[in-house]
Amino acid sequence: MRYWLMKSEPSEFSIDDLAQRPDQTEPWDGVRNYQARNMMRDDMKVGDSIFFYHSNCDVPGIVGIAQVKREAYPDPTAFDPQNKHYDPKSQPEKPTWLMVDVGFVRKLTRAITLAELKDKAELEGLALVRRGNRLSVMPMTENQWHFILGLE
Repeated sequence: MRYWLMKSEPSEFSIDDLAQRPDQTEPWDGVRNYQARNMMRDDMKVGDSIFFYHSNCDVPGIVGIAQVKREAYPDPTAFDPQNKHYDPKSQPEKPTWLMVDVGFVRKLTRAITLAELKDKAELEGLALVRRGNRLSVMPMTENQWHFILGLE
């Protein structure tokens, strides 16, 4: 099993939105970064654990846990000219962009804020706390995962 952190703006899609979806599962669409796409395509497997992170909000931080429910498959939002994630270069017969399905596991008992994570020497190798990291999907180690869970 692998461990991931996936970012979403709560004004767009929050941990509560995921919890309210049918079967508490939702496609993680709209990823338009090649590195993030490649990780989803090559490395994410059903059953992998995900920290759900609220970004671009008053207090960014980890707010819940999700799980990969379906491995990477073509993201249809790339083919829809009416969708904000449309990419005219991506074609159904040769898709550029992929998505995975994620399922709700639970909300954390409290948000673990970015400021708190940055203050922990044990997490200095975590991509999230590195300056300039803007990826919406990032891997983490099992040790980082368990350390963060211990902060809850």
